[in-house]
Amino acid sequence: MKRTIRTTVLTVGALIATLGLPAGAAHADDAPRIDLRVLLVSDGGPSTDAIAAELTGSGTPFTEIDLTQSGRQTIDTGFLADTVDGRPRAKFQAVVLPNDNPFAAGSSEMAALTAYEQTYQIPQVDAYTYARPEAGLQYPVYGGYSGSIDGAQADVTDAGKAGPFGYLDGTVPFEDNDPSVGESYAYLSQPVAGADFTPYVEATIPGQSTKGSLVGEYRHDGRRELVVTFVYNQYQEQFRLLARGIVEWMTGGVHLGASRNYFAVHVDDLFLGDDRWNTQLNCTPGDVDCTDPNATPDPIRMTPDDVDHAVAWEQSKNFTLDFAFNGGGSDDQRADNNGVDQLADRLIADRNDFRWINHTYSHAFLGCVQDTTVVPWKCETNADGSTQWVSQSEISDQIATNRAWGQANRLPLKNDELITGEHSGMRVLPQQPDDNPNLAPALAANGIDFLGSDNSRDPQQRQVGAALTVPRYPMNVYYNAGKASEEVDEYNWLYTSRAQGGSGICEDNPATTTCLSAPLDTSTGYKGQIVPLETRIALGHVLSNDPRPHYIHQSNLAEDRIAYPVLDGVLDGYQALFADNTPVVNLRLKDIGTELKRRADWQAALQAGQVTAYRVGDAVTVEAPAGLEVTATLPTGTTVAGAAFGSAYAGAVSGWTPSAGTPLSLTLPATTAAPAVTAAGSTTPATDPAPDTRVPAGVTESVPATVGG
Repeated sequence: MKRTIRTTVLTVGALIATLGLPAGAAHADDAPRIDLRVLLVSDGGPSTDAIAAELTGSGTPFTEIDLTQSGRQTIDTGFLADTVDGRPRAKFQAVVLPNDNPFAAGSSEMAALTAYEQTYQIPQVDAYTYARPEAGLQYPVYGGYSGSIDGAQADVTDAGKAGPFGYLDGTVPFEDNDPSVGESYAYLSQPVAGADFTPYVEATIPGQSTKGSLVGEYRHDGRRELVVTFVYNQYQEQFRLLARGIVEWMTGGVHLGASRNYFAVHVDDLFLGDDRWNTQLNCTPGDVDCTDPNATPDPIRMTPDDVDHAVAWEQSKNFTLDFAFNGGGSDDQRADNNGVDQLADRLIADRNDFRWINHTYSHAFLGCVQDTTVVPWKCETNADGSTQWVSQSEISDQIATNRAWGQANRLPLKNDELITGEHSGMRVLPQQPDDNPNLAPALAANGIDFLGSDNSRDPQQRQVGAALTVPRYPMNVYYNAGKASEEVDEYNWLYTSRAQGGSGICEDNPATTTCLSAPLDTSTGYKGQIVPLETRIALGHVLSNDPRPHYIHQSNLAEDRIAYPVLDGVLDGYQALFADNTPVVNLRLKDIGTELKRRADWQAALQAGQVTAYRVGDAVTVEAPAGLEVTATLPTGTTVAGAAFGSAYAGAVSGWTPSAGTPLSLTLPATTAAPAVTAAGSTTPATDPAPDTRVPAGVTESVPATVGG
């Protein structure tokens, strides 16, 4: 049956009376209280899940009601609004629905939402809806399109750039990662004649020169809806690009939580040489797992020219690399070459062009004492069967000696940062399920507050003694490859079947590793397949408000310099997508660690119900425990205690400010429109639809398809 708003509109007046709200427009002194919390009504589909993930990641409070769950909360007037200290209160600043109306015809819940939105000027996001007149759009059969838009390029309209999507440069590419899989289904259509509809993101209708709306604002019956007519999930690039704008639109740019796009790259093993992959032996001579008697190490080490290239690259990208260094590598080089180390001389001369992180003096393994006579290695044990551990003094010596080396060579260090060799000392499965108990006291003795960890093994920030870990993403640019052909050869070994000459790892672990259908060409496979894939993965992290750094090795800046195509892909791709007001945020290790800790504390406070925030007119009040850092995104010009709040990003200001345990007051600029209680019961029923709004023959209106989820 066709769903309309006719029944809903006819019940609004009664609902307003039930709320006990004034019938006329509110004066400034009786503006309603709007709680800074989003109501998200989910159907279990990927689009509402994606918006929930965005709100969670940014730290924006929301209440979720799952329509598929029995015994769920009923949406009624008491759930949506009440009165606090004589002032009308809207409990939610925005409403997210799975589509424009997910309820049955005549639903009292939809009627309550409609009245609520009209009364308090609350915007509604239709997470993924069919293009139809009730959403302000023509049916797709009238000159529009419904189907796959994989690989399409959408465009932000002038209205979108002037409005919620002003942080984008203009284009929104849709992914097409696998031609055999449908990834993005959409309805492209134009607004109904006479509808107050503003497209924000459009794409060309296939076979035409006309564009259809993918995201647009529909104003009707005293309500505002953001109408989204394509399906997405939280990981797809097109959603990641638009997610910020969806949140800014629904909150009017006033909300708790914040989101920025981060990218940091750690280059490990500076001054050392990294062992090289042997394409004949299919192992890395010098590594404990390469036991072939013919294995002869052939290390890869940067040259002064590689340093010059790194400096020039940084300047061209306005980006700073973090160098994790091992001073013992230079001392060994000088000892073997009559005191000469041209690489170290050049790096030290250019030291201020990079950030530096202590990576221990000789890259020693700092966990258990390893027994490398077996493959894979195992931990040595004492006579009583207990694990033999590297001592606290040995760990401390590795940290302190390398720090002293860096200070002697005037490297601009932060003494509270550390990355151990191979992230050793921390647990590594299956051989070492626990941290070395001597690690934490050694860190404390050397003033280490932030410790790099491997995100693939230890993805959540945690404490090691008093220090906090900073999980780092390993890039699939291998430490033992200086040439593209070596990278591809090792890639083939790892990701092809035994029948194709590979290791069979992918066959043995089908749940976590996918075999290549055929080995890659060693001359073209790196730039043709590995670079695009690694670029997409890393850029996905950047677009996900994820500050965790990525790491590669100094070998990847040497010889063929195989890291740069991936790094170029990320940074150049980013620049093509975003406006100048939304730069990549490039933080050092300790600042990333601080950001992760603040987020964890904030999420814990939200989950415990310890944070309350609301807006009355141009005043925002936040109540939070003493000592908690409060995060928010607010219009430019917002002040706290008379001083400017936050820093500029993506057309707004955002940041952290400490709570003293008393209500925190922020003042919005006078130009920020404030919601007011309005009369909402005077809307007249819609007239008969125009020809382009009639339900076409054979079309059944239902929940949209969820292809691509």
